[in-house]
Amino acid sequence: MSRETRLSNSKLRAAEVLRDTLDALGADRIFCVPGESYLAFLDALHGFSGIDTVVCRHEGGAGLMAVADAKLTGAPGVVAVSRGPGATNASIAVHLAEQDAVPLILLVGQVARDERGRGAFQEVDYGRMFGSIAKGVWEVTEAGMLAETVVRAWRLSLAGTPGPVVLALPEDMLSDECPAPTGVAPSAPARTGPGDDEIARAAALLSRSQRPLVIAGSGLDRPAARAALARLAEAHGIPVAPTFKHQEIFDNGSPLFAGHLGFKIPARHVEVLSEADLILAIGTRLGDVPTQGYTLPLAPDPRQPLIHVWPDANVLGRVFRTDLAVPCDASAFCEALARMTLGAPPERADWARRANASARDLSAARPQASDDGLDFGIVVRELARQAPRDAIVVTDAGNFSSWVHQCWPWDGTQQAIGAAGGAMGLGVPGSVAAALRHPGRCVIGFVGDGGVMMTGNELATAAVCGVAPKIVISDNGTYGTIRLHQERDYPNRVSGTDLRNPDFAVWARSFGAADFALGLGDDVAGTVSAFLGETRMAVLTVRSSAEAISAFTTISGLHERQRG
Repeated sequence: MSRETRLSNSKLRAAEVLRDTLDALGADRIFCVPGESYLAFLDALHGFSGIDTVVCRHEGGAGLMAVADAKLTGAPGVVAVSRGPGATNASIAVHLAEQDAVPLILLVGQVARDERGRGAFQEVDYGRMFGSIAKGVWEVTEAGMLAETVVRAWRLSLAGTPGPVVLALPEDMLSDECPAPTGVAPSAPARTGPGDDEIARAAALLSRSQRPLVIAGSGLDRPAARAALARLAEAHGIPVAPTFKHQEIFDNGSPLFAGHLGFKIPARHVEVLSEADLILAIGTRLGDVPTQGYTLPLAPDPRQPLIHVWPDANVLGRVFRTDLAVPCDASAFCEALARMTLGAPPERADWARRANASARDLSAARPQASDDGLDFGIVVRELARQAPRDAIVVTDAGNFSSWVHQCWPWDGTQQAIGAAGGAMGLGVPGSVAAALRHPGRCVIGFVGDGGVMMTGNELATAAVCGVAPKIVISDNGTYGTIRLHQERDYPNRVSGTDLRNPDFAVWARSFGAADFALGLGDDVAGTVSAFLGETRMAVLTVRSSAEAISAFTTISGLHERQRG
Protein backbone atom coordinates (compact mmCIF):
# COMPACT_ATOMS: atom_id res chain seq x y z
CA MET A 1 0.00 0.00 0.00
CA SER A 2 1.38 3.37 -0.96
CA ARG A 3 1.91 6.10 1.60
CA GLU A 4 -0.79 8.18 -0.12
CA THR A 5 -3.46 5.52 0.44
CA ARG A 6 -2.43 5.19 4.10
CA LEU A 7 -3.12 8.88 4.72
CA SER A 8 -6.52 10.06 5.88
CA ASN A 9 -8.95 11.48 3.35
CA SER A 10 -8.24 15.03 4.48
CA LYS A 11 -4.47 14.78 4.33
CA LEU A 12 -1.91 14.05 1.64
CA ARG A 13 1.80 13.97 1.21
CA ALA A 14 3.22 17.41 0.48
CA ALA A 15 4.18 16.06 -2.95
CA GLU A 16 0.49 15.47 -3.75
CA VAL A 17 -0.36 18.91 -2.40
CA LEU A 18 2.21 20.41 -4.77
CA ARG A 19 0.75 18.47 -7.69
CA ASP A 20 -2.86 19.35 -6.87
CA THR A 21 -2.09 23.02 -6.27
CA LEU A 22 -0.33 23.36 -9.62
CA ASP A 23 -3.21 21.53 -11.28
CA ALA A 24 -5.76 23.84 -9.66
CA LEU A 25 -3.81 26.89 -10.81
CA GLY A 26 -4.00 25.68 -14.40
CA ALA A 27 -0.60 24.07 -14.94
CA ASP A 28 -1.16 21.31 -17.49
CA ARG A 29 2.46 20.52 -18.36
CA ILE A 30 5.72 20.19 -16.43
CA PHE A 31 9.13 19.84 -18.06
CA CYS A 32 11.72 18.02 -16.00
CA VAL A 33 14.86 15.96 -15.67
CA PRO A 34 14.38 13.44 -12.84
CA GLY A 35 16.42 13.68 -9.66
CA GLU A 36 16.52 11.84 -6.35
CA SER A 37 15.87 15.05 -4.42
CA TYR A 38 12.27 15.22 -5.62
CA LEU A 39 11.36 11.57 -6.05
CA ALA A 40 8.19 12.02 -4.00
CA PHE A 41 6.91 14.63 -6.47
CA LEU A 42 7.73 12.39 -9.43
CA ASP A 43 5.80 9.63 -7.65
CA ALA A 44 2.86 11.99 -7.15
CA LEU A 45 2.79 12.70 -10.88
CA HIS A 46 2.72 8.98 -11.71
CA GLY A 47 -0.55 8.16 -13.44
CA PHE A 48 -1.90 11.68 -12.90
CA SER A 49 -3.74 12.74 -16.05
CA GLY A 50 -4.15 16.41 -15.21
CA ILE A 51 -0.51 17.30 -15.80
CA ASP A 52 1.58 16.13 -18.75
CA THR A 53 5.07 15.32 -17.48
CA VAL A 54 7.64 15.88 -20.24
CA VAL A 55 10.94 14.21 -19.38
CA CYS A 56 13.83 16.01 -21.09
CA ARG A 57 17.47 15.15 -21.68
CA HIS A 58 19.08 18.16 -19.97
CA GLU A 59 17.87 20.67 -17.42
CA GLY A 60 18.83 23.53 -19.72
CA GLY A 61 16.59 22.09 -22.42
CA ALA A 62 13.78 21.49 -19.93
CA GLY A 63 13.95 25.08 -18.69
CA LEU A 64 14.00 26.52 -22.19
CA MET A 65 10.99 24.39 -23.12
CA ALA A 66 9.15 25.84 -20.14
CA VAL A 67 10.06 29.38 -21.20
CA ALA A 68 8.85 28.71 -24.75
CA ASP A 69 5.62 27.18 -23.45
CA ALA A 70 4.99 30.27 -21.32
CA LYS A 71 5.55 32.53 -24.32
CA LEU A 72 2.87 30.58 -26.18
CA THR A 73 0.27 30.37 -23.41
CA GLY A 74 0.86 33.48 -21.31
CA ALA A 75 0.73 31.25 -18.21
CA PRO A 76 3.78 30.37 -16.12
CA GLY A 77 5.94 27.64 -17.57
CA VAL A 78 6.84 24.99 -14.97
CA VAL A 79 10.12 23.10 -14.78
CA ALA A 80 11.31 20.67 -12.10
CA VAL A 81 14.97 19.80 -11.51
CA SER A 82 17.16 18.22 -8.92
CA ARG A 83 19.46 20.08 -6.54
CA GLY A 84 22.92 21.42 -7.33
CA PRO A 85 23.84 20.56 -10.92
CA GLY A 86 20.19 20.34 -11.94
CA ALA A 87 19.50 23.85 -10.69
CA THR A 88 22.66 25.33 -12.19
CA ASN A 89 21.86 23.76 -15.55
CA ALA A 90 18.37 25.28 -15.40
CA SER A 91 19.70 28.74 -14.51
CA ILE A 92 19.90 29.70 -18.20
CA ALA A 93 16.11 29.50 -18.34
CA VAL A 94 15.72 31.59 -15.19
CA HIS A 95 17.97 34.28 -16.64
CA LEU A 96 16.18 34.22 -19.98
CA ALA A 97 12.78 34.47 -18.28
CA GLU A 98 13.99 37.55 -16.38
CA GLN A 99 15.42 39.15 -19.52
CA ASP A 100 12.36 38.36 -21.64
CA ALA A 101 9.74 39.11 -18.92
CA VAL A 102 8.33 35.56 -19.08
CA PRO A 103 6.48 33.91 -16.16
CA LEU A 104 8.34 30.80 -15.01
CA ILE A 105 8.18 28.51 -11.96
CA LEU A 106 11.38 26.58 -11.21
CA LEU A 107 10.93 23.72 -8.72
CA VAL A 108 14.23 22.54 -7.23
CA GLY A 109 14.57 19.48 -5.04
CA GLN A 110 16.67 20.48 -2.02
CA VAL A 111 18.72 18.44 0.46
CA ALA A 112 16.88 17.21 3.55
CA ARG A 113 16.21 19.76 6.25
CA ASP A 114 18.53 18.15 8.78
CA GLU A 115 21.38 18.42 6.26
CA ARG A 116 20.97 22.13 5.46
CA GLY A 117 23.93 24.29 6.38
CA ARG A 118 26.33 21.36 6.69
CA GLY A 119 27.75 21.46 3.19
CA ALA A 120 25.78 18.39 2.21
CA PHE A 121 26.09 16.68 -1.16
CA GLN A 122 24.97 19.14 -3.88
CA GLU A 123 23.67 21.64 -1.30
CA VAL A 124 23.12 25.19 -2.62
CA ASP A 125 21.63 28.31 -1.07
CA TYR A 126 19.14 29.12 -3.84
CA GLY A 127 18.23 32.50 -2.39
CA ARG A 128 21.81 33.64 -2.93
CA MET A 129 22.16 31.81 -6.24
CA PHE A 130 19.01 33.14 -7.92
CA GLY A 131 18.42 36.28 -5.88
CA SER A 132 19.50 38.74 -8.55
CA ILE A 133 17.57 37.20 -11.46
CA ALA A 134 14.40 35.75 -9.91
CA LYS A 135 11.40 37.78 -8.73
CA GLY A 136 11.20 35.59 -5.65
CA VAL A 137 13.00 32.62 -4.10
CA TRP A 138 11.44 30.54 -1.32
CA GLU A 139 12.64 27.43 0.47
CA VAL A 140 9.55 25.66 1.80
CA THR A 141 10.51 23.87 5.01
CA GLU A 142 6.98 23.40 6.39
CA ALA A 143 4.62 21.21 4.37
CA GLY A 144 1.64 23.14 5.68
CA MET A 145 2.93 26.28 3.93
CA LEU A 146 3.49 24.60 0.56
CA ALA A 147 0.15 25.27 -1.15
CA GLU A 148 0.09 28.89 -0.02
CA THR A 149 3.64 29.45 -1.23
CA VAL A 150 2.98 27.86 -4.63
CA VAL A 151 -0.04 30.13 -5.14
CA ARG A 152 2.03 33.15 -4.14
CA ALA A 153 4.82 32.15 -6.52
CA TRP A 154 2.38 31.61 -9.40
CA ARG A 155 0.76 34.99 -8.98
CA LEU A 156 4.06 36.80 -8.44
CA SER A 157 5.45 35.38 -11.69
CA LEU A 158 2.57 37.03 -13.57
CA ALA A 159 2.31 40.33 -11.69
CA GLY A 160 3.79 43.63 -12.89
CA THR A 161 6.85 42.67 -14.91
CA PRO A 162 6.39 38.91 -15.49
CA GLY A 163 9.36 36.78 -14.56
CA PRO A 164 10.81 33.70 -12.85
CA VAL A 165 10.14 32.47 -9.33
CA VAL A 166 12.16 29.67 -7.67
CA LEU A 167 10.85 27.21 -5.08
CA ALA A 168 13.38 25.04 -3.23
CA LEU A 169 11.71 21.92 -1.83
CA PRO A 170 13.61 19.82 0.76
CA GLU A 171 13.27 16.19 -0.22
CA ASP A 172 12.07 15.06 3.21
CA MET A 173 9.44 17.84 3.36
CA LEU A 174 7.84 16.47 0.19
CA SER A 175 6.98 13.27 2.07
CA ASP A 176 5.41 15.02 5.07
CA GLU A 177 1.70 14.75 5.70
CA CYS A 178 -0.28 17.97 5.40
CA PRO A 179 -3.85 19.17 4.75
CA ALA A 180 -5.20 18.97 1.22
CA PRO A 181 -5.22 22.37 -0.51
CA THR A 182 -8.50 24.26 -0.46
CA GLY A 183 -9.72 27.37 -2.20
CA VAL A 184 -7.01 27.31 -4.86
CA ALA A 185 -8.16 28.74 -8.17
CA PRO A 186 -6.46 30.33 -11.14
CA SER A 187 -6.69 34.09 -11.31
CA ALA A 188 -5.66 36.41 -14.10
CA PRO A 189 -3.14 39.10 -13.18
CA ALA A 190 -4.66 42.47 -12.41
CA ARG A 191 -4.56 44.70 -15.48
CA THR A 192 -4.97 48.39 -14.83
CA GLY A 193 -6.05 50.88 -17.44
CA PRO A 194 -4.70 54.40 -17.91
CA GLY A 195 -6.47 57.27 -16.19
CA ASP A 196 -8.37 59.89 -18.17
CA ASP A 197 -5.78 62.49 -17.24
CA GLU A 198 -2.93 60.32 -18.54
CA ILE A 199 -4.69 59.76 -21.86
CA ALA A 200 -5.44 63.48 -22.15
CA ARG A 201 -1.78 64.32 -21.57
CA ALA A 202 -0.66 61.67 -24.07
CA ALA A 203 -3.14 63.03 -26.62
CA ALA A 204 -1.86 66.58 -26.11
CA LEU A 205 1.74 65.50 -26.73
CA LEU A 206 0.69 63.49 -29.78
CA SER A 207 -1.36 66.31 -31.27
CA ARG A 208 1.75 68.52 -31.43
CA SER A 209 3.98 65.81 -32.89
CA GLN A 210 4.95 65.82 -36.57
CA ARG A 211 7.17 62.73 -36.31
CA PRO A 212 5.89 60.36 -33.57
CA LEU A 213 7.25 56.83 -33.29
CA VAL A 214 5.81 53.85 -31.41
CA ILE A 215 8.35 51.37 -30.02
CA ALA A 216 6.20 48.28 -29.33
CA GLY A 217 7.31 45.35 -27.21
CA SER A 218 6.36 42.06 -25.59
CA GLY A 219 3.59 43.61 -23.51
CA LEU A 220 1.54 43.77 -26.71
CA ASP A 221 2.04 40.14 -27.70
CA ARG A 222 -1.56 38.97 -27.27
CA PRO A 223 -4.11 38.90 -30.11
CA ALA A 224 -6.27 41.63 -28.59
CA ALA A 225 -3.23 43.75 -27.79
CA ARG A 226 -1.85 43.42 -31.32
CA ALA A 227 -5.21 44.57 -32.67
CA ALA A 228 -5.22 47.53 -30.26
CA LEU A 229 -1.72 48.52 -31.41
CA ALA A 230 -2.84 48.43 -35.05
CA ARG A 231 -5.86 50.61 -34.25
CA LEU A 232 -3.69 53.16 -32.46
CA ALA A 233 -1.20 53.34 -35.34
CA GLU A 234 -3.91 53.66 -37.99
CA ALA A 235 -6.02 56.16 -36.04
CA HIS A 236 -3.14 58.61 -35.75
CA GLY A 237 -0.81 57.63 -38.61
CA ILE A 238 2.05 56.67 -36.30
CA PRO A 239 4.91 54.48 -37.56
CA VAL A 240 5.53 51.38 -35.41
CA ALA A 241 8.92 49.77 -34.71
CA PRO A 242 8.61 46.43 -32.85
CA THR A 243 11.39 45.46 -30.47
CA PHE A 244 13.92 42.64 -30.89
CA LYS A 245 12.31 39.19 -31.33
CA HIS A 246 8.83 40.74 -31.39
CA GLN A 247 8.54 41.85 -35.00
CA GLU A 248 5.56 39.49 -35.36
CA ILE A 249 3.25 41.71 -33.27
CA PHE A 250 2.69 44.27 -36.06
CA ASP A 251 1.99 43.80 -39.77
CA ASN A 252 5.36 44.25 -41.50
CA GLY A 253 3.48 44.88 -44.76
CA SER A 254 1.72 47.91 -43.31
CA PRO A 255 2.72 51.35 -44.62
CA LEU A 256 3.17 52.24 -40.95
CA PHE A 257 5.79 49.55 -40.30
CA ALA A 258 9.07 51.23 -39.32
CA GLY A 259 11.36 48.21 -39.09
CA HIS A 260 12.19 46.12 -36.03
CA LEU A 261 14.72 47.30 -33.46
CA GLY A 262 17.11 44.40 -33.10
CA PHE A 263 20.85 43.84 -33.04
CA LYS A 264 23.15 45.37 -35.62
CA ILE A 265 20.47 47.38 -37.42
CA PRO A 266 22.23 49.48 -40.08
CA ALA A 267 23.04 52.98 -38.84
CA ARG A 268 21.21 54.63 -41.72
CA HIS A 269 17.90 53.22 -40.50
CA VAL A 270 18.55 54.17 -36.88
CA GLU A 271 19.36 57.70 -38.06
CA VAL A 272 15.97 57.95 -39.76
CA LEU A 273 14.06 56.75 -36.70
CA SER A 274 16.09 59.09 -34.48
CA GLU A 275 14.40 62.02 -36.22
CA ALA A 276 11.26 61.23 -34.22
CA ASP A 277 9.99 64.19 -32.22
CA LEU A 278 7.95 61.99 -29.84
CA ILE A 279 8.52 58.40 -28.73
CA LEU A 280 5.71 56.26 -27.39
CA ALA A 281 7.36 53.20 -25.80
CA ILE A 282 4.49 50.78 -25.24
CA GLY A 283 4.81 47.33 -23.70
CA THR A 284 8.61 47.46 -23.53
CA ARG A 285 11.11 48.09 -20.74
CA LEU A 286 13.39 49.92 -23.23
CA GLY A 287 16.52 47.85 -22.76
CA ASP A 288 19.78 48.39 -24.60
CA VAL A 289 18.82 46.39 -27.72
CA PRO A 290 15.62 48.16 -28.84
CA THR A 291 17.12 51.52 -27.87
CA GLN A 292 20.22 50.72 -29.94
CA GLY A 293 22.58 51.09 -27.02
CA TYR A 294 20.43 53.59 -25.10
CA THR A 295 20.45 56.09 -27.96
CA LEU A 296 16.83 55.77 -29.21
CA PRO A 297 15.75 57.33 -26.92
CA LEU A 298 19.00 58.70 -25.53
CA ALA A 299 19.71 57.84 -21.90
CA PRO A 300 19.33 59.38 -19.46
CA ASP A 301 17.92 62.51 -21.14
CA PRO A 302 16.06 61.79 -24.40
CA ARG A 303 16.26 64.29 -27.23
CA GLN A 304 12.49 64.11 -27.69
CA PRO A 305 9.50 63.76 -25.32
CA LEU A 306 9.01 60.21 -24.09
CA ILE A 307 5.77 58.47 -23.16
CA HIS A 308 6.54 55.16 -21.48
CA VAL A 309 3.81 52.55 -20.87
CA TRP A 310 4.60 49.42 -18.81
CA PRO A 311 2.56 47.74 -16.06
CA ASP A 312 5.34 47.92 -13.45
CA ALA A 313 5.88 51.44 -12.07
CA ASN A 314 9.37 50.46 -10.84
CA VAL A 315 10.55 50.30 -14.47
CA LEU A 316 9.28 53.72 -15.50
CA GLY A 317 11.75 56.58 -15.20
CA ARG A 318 14.52 54.29 -13.94
CA VAL A 319 16.80 54.79 -16.96
CA PHE A 320 15.21 57.60 -18.98
CA ARG A 321 13.74 60.97 -18.12
CA THR A 322 10.11 60.36 -18.95
CA ASP A 323 7.61 63.08 -19.82
CA LEU A 324 4.66 60.78 -19.20
CA ALA A 325 5.01 57.50 -17.29
CA VAL A 326 1.90 55.32 -17.45
CA PRO A 327 1.99 52.17 -15.26
CA CYS A 328 -0.83 50.28 -16.94
CA ASP A 329 -1.75 47.51 -19.34
CA ALA A 330 -0.26 48.33 -22.75
CA SER A 331 -3.31 47.13 -24.66
CA ALA A 332 -5.66 49.30 -22.59
CA PHE A 333 -3.48 52.33 -23.28
CA CYS A 334 -3.53 51.69 -27.03
CA GLU A 335 -7.31 51.26 -27.01
CA ALA A 336 -7.88 54.46 -25.06
CA LEU A 337 -5.54 56.61 -27.14
CA ALA A 338 -6.88 55.17 -30.41
CA ARG A 339 -10.33 56.44 -29.48
CA MET A 340 -9.13 60.04 -29.14
CA THR A 341 -10.09 62.25 -32.07
CA LEU A 342 -7.02 64.25 -33.04
CA GLY A 343 -5.97 66.15 -36.07
CA ALA A 344 -2.58 64.97 -37.32
CA PRO A 345 -0.16 67.60 -38.65
CA PRO A 346 0.23 67.27 -42.44
CA GLU A 347 3.95 66.49 -42.05
CA ARG A 348 3.15 63.22 -40.26
CA ALA A 349 2.18 61.35 -43.43
CA ASP A 350 5.53 62.15 -45.05
CA TRP A 351 7.33 61.02 -41.89
CA ALA A 352 5.50 57.69 -41.95
CA ARG A 353 6.44 57.20 -45.61
CA ARG A 354 10.13 57.89 -44.91
CA ALA A 355 10.26 55.55 -41.92
CA ASN A 356 8.51 52.82 -43.91
CA ALA A 357 10.73 53.31 -46.96
CA SER A 358 13.83 52.93 -44.80
CA ALA A 359 12.46 49.69 -43.34
CA ARG A 360 11.58 48.40 -46.83
CA ASP A 361 15.12 49.13 -47.98
CA LEU A 362 16.48 46.81 -45.30
CA SER A 363 14.18 43.92 -46.18
CA ALA A 364 14.99 44.25 -49.88
CA ALA A 365 18.61 43.14 -49.41
CA ARG A 366 19.80 40.93 -52.28
CA PRO A 367 21.56 37.58 -51.77
CA GLN A 368 25.33 37.80 -51.39
CA ALA A 369 27.26 35.84 -54.00
CA SER A 370 29.87 33.68 -52.31
CA ASP A 371 31.70 30.46 -53.05
CA ASP A 372 31.79 29.23 -49.44
CA GLY A 373 28.12 28.37 -49.14
CA LEU A 374 24.55 29.54 -49.63
CA ASP A 375 23.35 32.93 -48.52
CA PHE A 376 21.01 31.77 -45.74
CA GLY A 377 18.45 34.36 -46.78
CA ILE A 378 17.74 32.42 -49.99
CA VAL A 379 16.53 29.45 -47.96
CA VAL A 380 14.61 31.56 -45.46
CA ARG A 381 12.73 33.35 -48.25
CA GLU A 382 11.78 30.04 -49.86
CA LEU A 383 10.64 28.61 -46.54
CA ALA A 384 8.56 31.75 -45.94
CA ARG A 385 7.02 31.42 -49.41
CA GLN A 386 6.00 27.79 -48.95
CA ALA A 387 5.24 27.50 -45.23
CA PRO A 388 1.65 27.58 -43.94
CA ARG A 389 0.58 31.06 -42.88
CA ASP A 390 -0.09 29.83 -39.34
CA ALA A 391 3.34 28.20 -38.95
CA ILE A 392 4.97 28.84 -35.57
CA VAL A 393 8.50 30.18 -36.07
CA VAL A 394 11.17 29.58 -33.42
CA THR A 395 14.54 31.31 -33.64
CA ASP A 396 17.66 30.52 -31.67
CA ALA A 397 20.18 33.26 -30.91
CA GLY A 398 22.65 34.04 -33.68
CA ASN A 399 23.29 36.10 -36.79
CA PHE A 400 21.43 33.58 -38.97
CA SER A 401 18.20 34.80 -37.36
CA SER A 402 18.66 38.23 -38.97
CA TRP A 403 17.36 36.73 -42.22
CA VAL A 404 14.28 35.39 -40.45
CA HIS A 405 13.60 38.82 -38.96
CA GLN A 406 13.96 40.50 -42.34
CA CYS A 407 12.55 37.95 -44.78
CA TRP A 408 9.57 36.35 -43.05
CA PRO A 409 6.25 37.95 -44.10
CA TRP A 410 5.09 38.87 -40.60
CA ASP A 411 1.49 40.03 -40.93
CA GLY A 412 0.72 40.62 -37.27
CA THR A 413 -1.03 37.28 -36.72
CA GLN A 414 1.74 34.68 -36.61
CA GLN A 415 3.26 33.23 -33.46
CA ALA A 416 7.00 33.39 -32.96
CA ILE A 417 9.33 32.37 -30.16
CA GLY A 418 12.74 33.95 -29.74
CA ALA A 419 15.19 34.79 -26.98
CA ALA A 420 15.26 38.55 -26.52
CA GLY A 421 17.81 37.85 -23.79
CA GLY A 422 20.16 36.36 -26.40
CA ALA A 423 20.55 32.89 -24.88
CA MET A 424 21.80 30.28 -27.32
CA GLY A 425 20.02 26.95 -27.23
CA LEU A 426 16.33 27.95 -27.36
CA GLY A 427 15.82 26.81 -30.96
CA VAL A 428 15.36 23.05 -30.60
CA PRO A 429 13.75 22.97 -27.11
CA GLY A 430 11.47 25.85 -28.08
CA SER A 431 10.39 23.98 -31.21
CA VAL A 432 9.66 20.83 -29.20
CA ALA A 433 7.57 22.84 -26.71
CA ALA A 434 5.66 24.54 -29.54
CA ALA A 435 4.97 21.21 -31.25
CA LEU A 436 3.68 19.79 -27.96
CA ARG A 437 1.41 22.78 -27.41
CA HIS A 438 0.17 22.90 -31.04
CA PRO A 439 0.60 19.38 -32.48
CA GLY A 440 -1.53 20.13 -35.53
CA ARG A 441 0.50 23.11 -36.72
CA CYS A 442 3.76 23.43 -38.61
CA VAL A 443 6.58 24.38 -36.26
CA ILE A 444 9.79 25.60 -37.89
CA GLY A 445 12.85 26.09 -35.69
CA PHE A 446 15.82 28.06 -37.02
CA VAL A 447 19.12 27.35 -35.29
CA GLY A 448 22.82 27.79 -35.95
CA ASP A 449 25.47 25.11 -35.84
CA GLY A 450 26.62 26.50 -32.48
CA GLY A 451 23.23 26.52 -30.75
CA VAL A 452 22.08 23.17 -32.13
CA MET A 453 25.01 21.40 -30.50
CA MET A 454 24.07 22.91 -27.14
CA THR A 455 20.51 21.61 -26.84
CA GLY A 456 19.85 19.61 -30.01
CA ASN A 457 19.70 16.45 -27.88
CA GLU A 458 16.10 17.46 -27.10
CA LEU A 459 15.17 15.95 -30.46
CA ALA A 460 15.17 12.77 -28.39
CA THR A 461 12.39 14.31 -26.28
CA ALA A 462 10.44 15.13 -29.44
CA ALA A 463 10.81 11.54 -30.61
CA VAL A 464 9.56 10.11 -27.32
CA CYS A 465 6.62 12.53 -27.23
CA GLY A 466 5.69 11.81 -30.84
CA VAL A 467 5.84 15.39 -32.10
CA ALA A 468 7.37 16.52 -35.37
CA PRO A 469 9.02 19.94 -35.36
CA LYS A 470 11.01 20.96 -38.41
CA ILE A 471 14.52 22.17 -37.62
CA VAL A 472 16.59 24.29 -40.03
CA ILE A 473 20.32 24.40 -39.26
CA SER A 474 22.58 27.13 -40.62
CA ASP A 475 25.87 25.24 -40.89
CA ASN A 476 28.56 27.81 -41.66
CA GLY A 477 31.28 26.41 -39.40
CA THR A 478 31.54 29.41 -37.10
CA TYR A 479 30.05 31.11 -34.08
CA GLY A 480 28.60 33.74 -36.41
CA THR A 481 27.68 36.54 -34.02
CA ILE A 482 31.04 36.46 -32.25
CA ARG A 483 32.85 36.09 -35.59
CA LEU A 484 31.15 39.26 -36.85
CA HIS A 485 32.34 41.20 -33.81
CA GLN A 486 35.77 39.64 -34.14
CA GLU A 487 36.17 40.55 -37.80
CA ARG A 488 34.96 44.06 -37.08
CA ASP A 489 37.34 44.68 -34.16
CA TYR A 490 40.25 42.31 -35.00
CA PRO A 491 40.06 41.69 -38.78
CA ASN A 492 41.63 38.48 -40.10
CA ARG A 493 42.51 37.33 -36.56
CA VAL A 494 40.09 34.45 -36.13
CA SER A 495 40.42 33.03 -32.63
CA GLY A 496 38.07 30.63 -30.92
CA THR A 497 35.15 30.99 -33.34
CA ASP A 498 35.79 28.21 -35.86
CA LEU A 499 33.62 25.10 -35.46
CA ARG A 500 34.13 21.51 -36.55
CA ASN A 501 30.67 20.03 -36.94
CA PRO A 502 29.34 16.49 -37.14
CA ASP A 503 27.52 15.16 -40.16
CA PHE A 504 24.13 16.63 -39.32
CA ALA A 505 22.34 14.24 -41.68
CA VAL A 506 23.60 11.23 -39.73
CA TRP A 507 22.95 13.08 -36.47
CA ALA A 508 19.33 13.80 -37.49
CA ARG A 509 18.68 10.21 -38.54
CA SER A 510 19.95 8.96 -35.19
CA PHE A 511 16.90 10.60 -33.56
CA GLY A 512 14.54 9.15 -36.16
CA ALA A 513 14.25 12.44 -38.04
CA ALA A 514 14.07 12.78 -41.80
CA ASP A 515 17.17 14.56 -43.09
CA PHE A 516 17.47 17.12 -45.89
CA ALA A 517 20.41 19.21 -47.04
CA LEU A 518 21.04 22.26 -49.21
CA GLY A 519 24.24 23.71 -50.59
CA LEU A 520 25.45 25.73 -53.55
CA GLY A 521 23.76 24.65 -56.78
CA ASP A 522 21.05 22.57 -55.12
CA ASP A 523 17.32 22.78 -55.84
CA VAL A 524 16.22 25.08 -53.01
CA ALA A 525 12.51 25.18 -53.88
CA GLY A 526 12.23 21.42 -54.37
CA THR A 527 14.11 20.55 -51.19
CA VAL A 528 12.09 23.03 -49.12
CA SER A 529 8.88 21.56 -50.53
CA ALA A 530 9.92 18.04 -49.55
CA PHE A 531 11.10 19.20 -46.13
CA LEU A 532 7.83 20.99 -45.32
CA GLY A 533 5.81 18.08 -46.68
CA GLU A 534 7.52 15.54 -44.42
CA THR A 535 5.15 14.18 -41.77
CA ARG A 536 7.94 13.04 -39.49
CA MET A 537 10.28 15.20 -37.46
CA ALA A 538 12.70 16.65 -40.00
CA VAL A 539 16.06 18.43 -40.08
CA LEU A 540 17.21 20.61 -42.99
CA THR A 541 20.93 21.37 -42.95
CA VAL A 542 21.92 24.44 -44.97
CA ARG A 543 25.60 24.65 -45.85
CA SER A 544 25.51 28.40 -45.47
CA SER A 545 28.10 31.05 -46.18
CA ALA A 546 30.33 32.41 -43.42
CA GLU A 547 31.28 35.29 -45.73
CA ALA A 548 27.61 36.38 -45.77
CA ILE A 549 27.80 36.65 -42.00
CA SER A 550 24.43 38.38 -41.51
CA ALA A 551 21.54 39.81 -43.48
CA PHE A 552 23.14 43.26 -43.25
CA THR A 553 26.83 42.74 -43.94
CA THR A 554 29.63 40.46 -45.12
CA ILE A 555 33.05 39.72 -43.65
CA SER A 556 34.76 41.43 -46.57
CA GLY A 557 32.46 44.40 -46.09
CA LEU A 558 33.52 44.62 -42.45
CA HIS A 559 37.17 44.59 -43.54
CA GLU A 560 36.54 47.36 -46.07
CA ARG A 561 34.99 49.56 -43.41
CA GLN A 562 37.99 48.92 -41.19
CA ARG A 563 40.37 50.01 -43.97
CA GLY A 564 38.20 53.06 -44.70
